[in-house]
Amino acid sequence: MTLFNAGDWLVHRHVREGRGDRVAVRGGATLTYAELSDLVATATAALRALGLRRDDRVVFVTSDGVPMFAGILAAFCGGFVAVPVSTMLGAKELGAIIADSGAAVVVAGAEYAPQVQEALALAPEVRHVVWEGDPPPGSASLTWEELLRKGEGEPREPAPTLEDSWALWLYTSGTTGVPKGAMHRHANVRHVCRTYGDQVLGIRPDDVCFSVAKLFFAYGIGNSMFFPLSAGAATVLEPRRPAPAVTAERMAADHPTLFFAVPTFYAALLAADLPAGTFASVRLGASAGEALPAPLQERFTGRFGVEIIDGIGSTEALHIFLSNRPGDVRPGTTGRPVPGYDIELRDPDGRLVPDGEPGALHVRGESIALGYWRRTDASRAVFAGQWLNTGDTYTRSPEGYYTCLGRSNDLLKAGGIWVSPAEVESRLLEHPAVLEAAVVGVADEHGLDKPVACVVAQGQVTAEELVQWCRDGLAAFKRPRRVVFLDRLPKTATGKIQRFRVRELLAQEAPA
Repeated sequence: MTLFNAGDWLVHRHVREGRGDRVAVRGGATLTYAELSDLVATATAALRALGLRRDDRVVFVTSDGVPMFAGILAAFCGGFVAVPVSTMLGAKELGAIIADSGAAVVVAGAEYAPQVQEALALAPEVRHVVWEGDPPPGSASLTWEELLRKGEGEPREPAPTLEDSWALWLYTSGTTGVPKGAMHRHANVRHVCRTYGDQVLGIRPDDVCFSVAKLFFAYGIGNSMFFPLSAGAATVLEPRRPAPAVTAERMAADHPTLFFAVPTFYAALLAADLPAGTFASVRLGASAGEALPAPLQERFTGRFGVEIIDGIGSTEALHIFLSNRPGDVRPGTTGRPVPGYDIELRDPDGRLVPDGEPGALHVRGESIALGYWRRTDASRAVFAGQWLNTGDTYTRSPEGYYTCLGRSNDLLKAGGIWVSPAEVESRLLEHPAVLEAAVVGVADEHGLDKPVACVVAQGQVTAEELVQWCRDGLAAFKRPRRVVFLDRLPKTATGKIQRFRVRELLAQEAPA
């Protein structure tokens, strides 16, 4: 087996090869590669001082910033497993993930203390909690600064991990709606850099990357960490929630050359009153998370002069494996396979479909996850030998360009994040005034799917009350954007909800 440590390759390598004075991190703080290397080595020693053993999990529930960035890299270097988790989750959702991972350490932002503290009660295996910022009153835990001081005297060098050693677990609802950890090797990090990063983005040492998608997403960690650090380039870290005004501020201050977002955010940028020169420094935009509608793509390029390459990736594949290319953009398509990946479209019996016919999208490449942590049935359904069944339906043109037709099941995406209709329906049914509920994706004015709920009520309740009910019990992005009341839901003879009929009914409704 070959020795390889992703953290060492991303950071320490540049110092050994004489690039320590280059800027690695911009945003709230500026760090050179030498300064980042020293901080990562200190954090590696500090995690070892906590008594962590090889493959112990370190969960991160904090905003994009230097502590999270350096902490993930330190986990790689120490031979531990970094598990960045969405800060948008509620306490029960968060607690289930922390408990499932068997995390030994949780690094949390103080602003997320209420949900993190409640979540920790559901995860008794956690041995240490580290707070970025002031810890909650009475909390028996460490601050990030206290953690770093604990590393004095501990080994700082990277662990001799193998290419196949665990490095990163990313939780996803994937194809079943139940969060599960996709387990990635150290070698997977290098593979996405050598494929999409080098051969599609063409990333260079003088590039500056800014990603709207956060580090806890597979898309975001590639954009903000893997690609820039692989090339000795710079990344811009922004802890605040994405907003057009925040993006404009970062553009003016840091002059990014590569910009990464999801279709919903590109639509928000178009709707904002931003000057035409806002993205003057950007040489290329990238989009992923959900299909980018051609009109939205063309309007953004027409207004801001930035070419957008749309692609598709997945948490299970770590990043993008099918993409348009600079100078070869086919609006409305997801482009062609990224070098290093094989793509097949298959019918329900597993046979390859001809060009122009819809088929289930399967991908093969070296960055595919090892499987799902403690989810044997789900792993067997999604990972078949070297192939990953993405759960998406596509067609291929005779010229080799792929077009997304939607999901092969009922899952949908809101703002590029998976949403399980069953989870939202379950929350709605907890309301005493709801008798039945069906949630489907309906395209908005930009052609982007958003969750819409059809409800059969058994008491007095308003649409606004039900949307707030979902906000209170779920992550906010999972809430229905609209609630439509029906006398009954369309069903089959056996009582199953006919979701295609629900979609047809909603298509006839005037949007609120």
